[in-house]
Amino acid sequence: MQLNEYQDEASKTALYPGRGSNLTYTVLGLCGESGEIAEKMKKLGRDRGGVMDDAWKVEMTKELGDVLWYISQAAFELGVDLETVAAANVEKLRSRQQRQTLHGDGDNR
Repeated sequence: MQLNEYQDEASKTALYPGRGSNLTYTVLGLCGESGEIAEKMKKLGRDRGGVMDDAWKVEMTKELGDVLWYISQAAFELGVDLETVAAANVEKLRSRQQRQTLHGDGDNR
């Protein structure tokens, strides 16, 4: 599946207040879902000794899907498609790699 195809399909399930003008909702949802992934990682170490079995990977994959949904909707709220977001990110990373600034601080390095 292509990223823009995903965004189009995921948007069909987007039912939230002020859709089309509610970036706050999508960003806060993204934070919440990211927190759920962090919790699963914490509990992996605490309860399972760091062992990632197939069932755990399935659950993480579901959570990553939820994160992707919120990223997709945040991009929609900004009027940007996911393929544009992905291409811009790869371009930024390549530039940092070429300038040997992958490590370091700051967004604009």
